[in-house]
Amino acid sequence: MNHAYLLIGGNIGDRLANLETATKAIQDQIGNILLSSSIYETAAWGLENQASFLNQALLVSTTADAPTLLEKLLAIEQQMGRIRNQPLGPRTIDLDIIFFNEEIIDLNNLVIPHPQMQKRNFVLSPLNEIAPNYLHPILKKSINQLLMNCEDKLLCIKK
Repeated sequence: MNHAYLLIGGNIGDRLANLETATKAIQDQIGNILLSSSIYETAAWGLENQASFLNQALLVSTTADAPTLLEKLLAIEQQMGRIRNQPLGPRTIDLDIIFFNEEIIDLNNLVIPHPQMQKRNFVLSPLNEIAPNYLHPILKKSINQLLMNCEDKLLCIKK
């Protein structure tokens, strides 16, 4: 069985309902959700002139390998109306693989650990709630250490 840490989020429509729909789809189509963080609200990162995001971290147990997991997550995004027309732009749902087991993966369409996760409070705050001692396989620092040293100053507020 594989274990994947995911970050789910979005800022279009009924944000909370979208997280709930995504969580149910992940449970039904991918595997058991073992842990889930609280929901956090954060101002948009990168492209700032848009609505705030709701984000949540999940630990999922799955039989899928990492590329298959990515395919399934992209299919759920598409089912939920995700349109990819602007990098960092508004979205109904965004489903990202942050970690997969303790693997380091570098493929054309999939890089794990997520290459920007250590720079983003909206990833680290919910992840720290469910896995503060998880060790980043490249940086060799815990999620808690990464959060304490993160230079991102956007507030990440637990809902």
